[in-house]
Amino acid sequence: MSPIALPTQHAAVLHGAKDLRLEDRTLWPPHQGQAQVAVMATGLCGSDLHYYAHGRNGDFVVQAPLVLGHEAAGIVTAVGPGVKHLVPGQRVAIEAGIMCNNCSYCAKGRYNLCKNMRFCSSAKTFPHADGTLQERMNHPAHVLHPLPDNCTFEQAALAEPLSVLLHAARRAELTPTSRSSVLVFGVGAIGLLACALAKSYGASRVVAIDINQTRLDFALKNGFAQQVYCLPAKDKAKTTDDALRQAKENIAAALTEFDMPDGFDIVFECTGAEPCIQMSIHAAVTGGKVMLVGMGARNVTLPLSAAATREVDIHGSFRYAHTYPTALALLASGKLPNIENIITHRLPLKDTARAFELLARGRDDEGNMVIKVMVGSQ
Repeated sequence: MSPIALPTQHAAVLHGAKDLRLEDRTLWPPHQGQAQVAVMATGLCGSDLHYYAHGRNGDFVVQAPLVLGHEAAGIVTAVGPGVKHLVPGQRVAIEAGIMCNNCSYCAKGRYNLCKNMRFCSSAKTFPHADGTLQERMNHPAHVLHPLPDNCTFEQAALAEPLSVLLHAARRAELTPTSRSSVLVFGVGAIGLLACALAKSYGASRVVAIDINQTRLDFALKNGFAQQVYCLPAKDKAKTTDDALRQAKENIAAALTEFDMPDGFDIVFECTGAEPCIQMSIHAAVTGGKVMLVGMGARNVTLPLSAAATREVDIHGSFRYAHTYPTALALLASGKLPNIENIITHRLPLKDTARAFELLARGRDDEGNMVIKVMVGSQ
């Protein structure tokens, strides 16, 4: 028996595919270098949904009960020994990746590639690190970022997916002075953020392609994209050659529609779907860049000579590094108008399973589109 009864808190805990339980857990005080945060908002992500639906995300299989969630913000409730820059009551965004600060990648500032990264809500490492779908969590203070005064908890939760795009934009050398033309494949939450970021950077053109007209209408109506194109439904190609030819024809039609026959300076591929990755190479202008942001098909056949002979650079982009302060400042600045509109549904922690089912369906009971679901503390 402990002489001191420690408080408890609720957590939404995944035990296996579609087996999510609201549990009472002991709330331990923060250790050296940690702060305790009352989580106020968590945005649900596609990777969380994979874990919920299948008990795995690609190669990473849930081996022990795991708390999901990694797009979050909250209020500091306690600080551990040695924490100087945070005080109880302070509002913070939670950066979920805990880097080692000891490997060659961390030394180069590319901590997103850290060999010893522990990412909260990911089953990549074991023991797993729990995520943010809990009332309170202890987290290293050096990856807690103070919020600007006029940044809400929900906006701060969007700093995580926005960081993915800030990092991709840096790799693509998209800057406020580059005046680049930008094409985005896929207008889910990540694609919409790609459009919003490009627009805030003063891109000369921002257009989007998807297979879902409703989502494209949303992107237009909210001013994220200036023009959109819905890919026509076609029978699946029977051979690799057919698929490559179809991709080239489809994107040629889209470029004609956009009146950009030579292509776009930067293409953000946010679907992970093989046909879109193939199209993105033809969609880039000669000397342009393709940013692979979406995670999906693992092995893809590419029209590589069309990239090589036209010097189209294909860049991988994984998570983010040193982006949070920029992301939070941008969210607070008002330079991403209508960005909160991508949050289409809000549910309390006790309804986390329902939140995941909603995200999986893509539409609610009234037929409204689901883009970003936010789980609150109550």
